[in-house]
Amino acid sequence: MSAERYDAIVLGLGGIGSGAAYWLAKRGARVVGIEQFELGHARGESHDHSRIIRLSYVTPAYVALAKAAYAAWAGVAADADEQLVFTTGGLDLGPRDGAIPLDGYAAAMDACDVAYERLDAPAIRARWPAFAIGDDVHGLFQADGGIVAAERATRAHQRAARKLGAHLVENAAVTAIAIDGGSIEVQVGGVSYRAPKLIVAAGPWSAPVLQHFGLTLPLEVTKEQAIYFAARDLAGFALGRFPVWIWMDDPSFYGFPEFGERDAVKITQDAGGRAVDPDTRGFDEDPAITARVTEFVRRYLPGALGPIVRLKTCLYTLTPDRDFVIDTLPNHPNVSLAIGAGHAFKFASVIGQTLSDLALDGGTQRAIGDFALDRPILQMSAPPKTYMV
Repeated sequence: MSAERYDAIVLGLGGIGSGAAYWLAKRGARVVGIEQFELGHARGESHDHSRIIRLSYVTPAYVALAKAAYAAWAGVAADADEQLVFTTGGLDLGPRDGAIPLDGYAAAMDACDVAYERLDAPAIRARWPAFAIGDDVHGLFQADGGIVAAERATRAHQRAARKLGAHLVENAAVTAIAIDGGSIEVQVGGVSYRAPKLIVAAGPWSAPVLQHFGLTLPLEVTKEQAIYFAARDLAGFALGRFPVWIWMDDPSFYGFPEFGERDAVKITQDAGGRAVDPDTRGFDEDPAITARVTEFVRRYLPGALGPIVRLKTCLYTLTPDRDFVIDTLPNHPNVSLAIGAGHAFKFASVIGQTLSDLALDGGTQRAIGDFALDRPILQMSAPPKTYMV
């Protein structure tokens, strides 16, 4: 079987993989991207209308990467001639004695010279009356927080990548991967693709891909869901008036102003789902998540409580420490890997850009040491799990 030859192959064309294909093509590489399902499918992690983007993050490494993420999205938006990021302001709030202390987020932003405000409960209620919170709650407000239009952004990556010459193949399940010295051959049915560099952005299907390289990671795939409520006080959640927000406690919840679904507000729990097999997972409602989210809305955002008008499921691919993996494989430096740990879409373009650096340059100037494959927790067979970020 003769192989079609490229400079790089990308496995998986969700948010991160589509970003990698775009940035590779933008640098002039001949790239083929391979997606096992149809482009834009709803079986993985990258679909739905919206994802939060923010500079408020738990460590300086994430804050620095978030700064680069805004710049990367601006570049994609210019190439695609389409708005992808919508600034709303971002509010992190929760009990002063909550499970996720806000001081770490403030310290990380201080270290990266990011401006923010500390708000007590009266200030939060005055600015956004939709929050029915007690005086034990406090928050951090960062004005640059907002929304990445998720499905729109992935399509923009793909459209711009194709315009730059990338070959994107859908409905193409990988049947074999062969490593021959410095070359990698990927077979898809009766077609074979060969390149010196491979990028793995397979999300929930990372584990079976990595088995081809003798690598096993302690990953857990969970089924999550987004819930859209027909808010009773929709005006209070209007885009431009209400921020994106995250409730910093255990369990953690997050939500958006009205965006994507007409006359509805998206609110859900972070990392509240059960472990599943991505090949056999269902798409049905998880009543336990629905009950927890509904009770949270009833208590803290009563103006949003209305009929559920849409419920969507997605998957998280979780590392035990909830940190990303962005690295090359230890015995195969021509293979680059990214795993987003259930909170990476806001970084999808800059992670794709970083993967293109690793593939084409053998390294990157971006600080990604915190996301290395050789960190101790990823070497454990049964590591402790910490899913709050």
